[in-house]
Amino acid sequence: MQEWSWKKVAKNVGVLFIIFSVIVTSTLGVIVVANLNNVGRFVHVVQLIRGDYLENATTNQLVEGATKGIVEILGDPYSTYMNAKENAELFQMIEGKFGGVGIVLSLKDPKKLVILRSIKNSPASKAGLDAGDVVSKINDVDTSSMEQDKAVGLMRGDPGTIVNLTVYRESTKKTFVVNLTRENITVPTVEGEALPGHSDIAYLNISQFASDTGTELKDTLNTMNIKSFKGIILDMRYNHGGELNAAVQVASYFIPDGPAVYIVDKKNNVDTKMTEGTYLGMPMVVLVNEESASAAEIVAGAIKDKGTASLVGVKTFGKGIVQTIFPLGGGTSVKLTTAKYLTPNKVSIHKIGITPDVVVELTKGQPATISPTDTNFDNQLQKALQTLQGKLK
Repeated sequence: MQEWSWKKVAKNVGVLFIIFSVIVTSTLGVIVVANLNNVGRFVHVVQLIRGDYLENATTNQLVEGATKGIVEILGDPYSTYMNAKENAELFQMIEGKFGGVGIVLSLKDPKKLVILRSIKNSPASKAGLDAGDVVSKINDVDTSSMEQDKAVGLMRGDPGTIVNLTVYRESTKKTFVVNLTRENITVPTVEGEALPGHSDIAYLNISQFASDTGTELKDTLNTMNIKSFKGIILDMRYNHGGELNAAVQVASYFIPDGPAVYIVDKKNNVDTKMTEGTYLGMPMVVLVNEESASAAEIVAGAIKDKGTASLVGVKTFGKGIVQTIFPLGGGTSVKLTTAKYLTPNKVSIHKIGITPDVVVELTKGQPATISPTDTNFDNQLQKALQTLQGKLK
């Protein structure tokens, strides 16, 4: 997941005109001549395709290909052109509602489609797909060199339609095929309950930052009567991030009034995101790991800088940049990295991550006990409990 901010573009101009105008009118003198040569090269390629390419290619295809290529040449994995289908899927994901099978992929190994978890009561969960399973084919299409965004797009679709997954399970060394019927997936992003065996400790899990996560957290805290607990364990392990404003809303409950994060653009303009005056002021421990990324790091970084909780786990992913989605018309959009973010102490964590106050690794092969139902806690959760109990003495 990424950080997203929103900007509406109110100019109804053709994409090709944008390409030409950017290249031709942005410079003067010798640079103009050089760029005109580049435009000529582009036009020449279009003419070759029109006149000599064996198959027919539509103008829409050429425009879409040119637009996609311009973004891809940046070499930024977080900047991408999205066609109408991909754009709609992204907004569904941000809203936390989409048609799919209920699989969350791991960030840890980008060369494999490793299942991080199956969403509760989803087709994937009902089929018994487990954390660590590797999706090697989607509808007989090999995934070995497939980007995660494309894989997610292939697995999503209209409810009632079927997708076939070929899955390799390391624990059994076996490959098997599952036929899953897509359903409407609604992802609850916040779960809260008393920690099993410890009725005075509140356990909160935030799995991602969707547009409604701030509201979900508020409702959860009210339902739990959060002030009736002595302390909080906030679990953001495997949280890949999401919507920027949601992260600020969440951070507001866990740090005092003031800056939650600074957003800095290429011209060094700074947009200071302030908390919303909802600070709880309760003893707390935060769980993070190597897949806590993006918006999750905004929250963790703010908490660490303000010293309102101890961080327990392992160093976070290290994504400290923000993407903006620009509509292009026809349902398409381009998502570009437009800014970096700094923690309240003006620290950049991009490609660095956040080191917890207490470093604890899971033992090899040990699953993380996210939203536990019994007292058989993993090493990190157990240490988080011990750390919080130390604060309460």
